[in-house]
Amino acid sequence: MKTIDSLLAENRVWATEKVASDPEYFKRLSQDQKPDILWIGCSDSRVPAEVIVNAQPGEIFVHRNIANQVISTDFNGLSVLQYAVKVLKVNHIIVCGHYNCGGVKAALNKQSGDLLIANKWLMHIKDVYRLHKDEIEALPTEMERVNRLVELNVIEQVSRLAQTSIIQYAWQQEKQPIVHGCVYSLHDGLIKKLITMDETTPIDPIYLYDFS
Repeated sequence: MKTIDSLLAENRVWATEKVASDPEYFKRLSQDQKPDILWIGCSDSRVPAEVIVNAQPGEIFVHRNIANQVISTDFNGLSVLQYAVKVLKVNHIIVCGHYNCGGVKAALNKQSGDLLIANKWLMHIKDVYRLHKDEIEALPTEMERVNRLVELNVIEQVSRLAQTSIIQYAWQQEKQPIVHGCVYSLHDGLIKKLITMDETTPIDPIYLYDFS
């Protein structure tokens, strides 16, 4: 098991190796960040955003939470979204879930009496399940049901992004960013794209903002 002291030791080794191979590395990194991508992913420790796409520090602006959700009352997530879109001017947003997601599995079961706060967060995934219950329950195994809900949850989160005033205003004014929904497989390390939305994608009128 890692301790804080072992982590700090690993950090010193990493920093020393970086400087040895590239003396200007931290000088460049300390300048303003200009990532092209906002990544909204799951907090699962097995799905580190930069690692699975082989990105370098500074290339991806990352927000992670349980089951990669976009919730209209989550000011943490919305502030990340606003900063990424309005200040960093990212061109792409990726919502990336992963198969066999623990949060999605938990949402398919009864609520745990000792996880009251987590239950409230997972309620949004239960809503996705309720909307697609017939399709999900028609699948023969639990793993298939979990993995299909993982996919449907990603698609729902992309739609929720498109329903925000932040994205709609950016689409109206700057014709960006493009929003992608993807899912990562823990079994082979590969990412599959499920959905893409941009300023040309129709949105249900009840979710549209009037900026006039």
